[in-house]
Amino acid sequence: MTPLLDLDLLRTLVAVAETGSFSHAGARIGRSQSAVSMQIQKLETMVGKELLIRGGRSVVPNRAGNDLITYARRLLRLSDEALANLTHPGVTGTVRLGTPEDYSASLLPGILERFGREFPRVTVELVCEPTVELTAGIEKNNIDLAIVTRFSDQPMEVLRREPMVWVASSTHTAWRTDPLPVALFQTCAARANIIKALAETERDYRCTYSSSSLAGMVTIVQAGLAVAGLAKCSVPPELAIVGQAEGLPPLQDLEIGMLRSAASDSAAIEKLQDMIRRDLSLAGSFRPLELAQDQRS
Repeated sequence: MTPLLDLDLLRTLVAVAETGSFSHAGARIGRSQSAVSMQIQKLETMVGKELLIRGGRSVVPNRAGNDLITYARRLLRLSDEALANLTHPGVTGTVRLGTPEDYSASLLPGILERFGREFPRVTVELVCEPTVELTAGIEKNNIDLAIVTRFSDQPMEVLRREPMVWVASSTHTAWRTDPLPVALFQTCAARANIIKALAETERDYRCTYSSSSLAGMVTIVQAGLAVAGLAKCSVPPELAIVGQAEGLPPLQDLEIGMLRSAASDSAAIEKLQDMIRRDLSLAGSFRPLELAQDQRS
């Protein structure tokens, strides 16, 4: 009897191919790394061929894997469209979703993947801007929904409290420099938290870099030119978390919330808002490096 392709196994294969690792694929589809590995093994047994090249730090499809992934994407798209047509026939349109750059990579992939699968007829336009610009966009109805960091007593639906941590290069010791070189985001709650924490210490510091770009911030820190403060969920794997052991003051938690334009009203917006509200705390995040003891001393 000819075996039937399992859509769940195909979805796992596509996730592994797109993320390059079993652990990141697991975060995307809501499974453990070991469960992802077992699913891939089951699929390889089913088709009678190896589908992936397993390297030291990454996993990539081989020729057979790429061939199957081409079909898998088509099958999954048709399956999602068929299910959506039966269960959500009236949910169509466009949702303009805003988020700071550092949240887009860490908090949203799992949510948007699930939303796209459940509502394939809805187009999500993602706008990455600092919280201040996103708040203005909500007020002007240029954005329907926004995930933002709360300023002071700003009214919003608070979804989670996120620890804020110091980060540094895993191969440099910028925290030993006096005055302390600090990279800061422009005009955001994280910047205010850092300045407040440093002002309460007796340690001198200087701002060596200021930007709204997470990529630029990571480059400066990774080069060993400064330390920075980030939401813990946004720490990329190439940076290490540092803190009081390195003489840095504790940082206040961030409140991450959601805003909705008063003029935005559609089933698609409602569905995405509900999914963000339900799933945000479960979204996968990067695992930062830990500094070796000899680097801390």
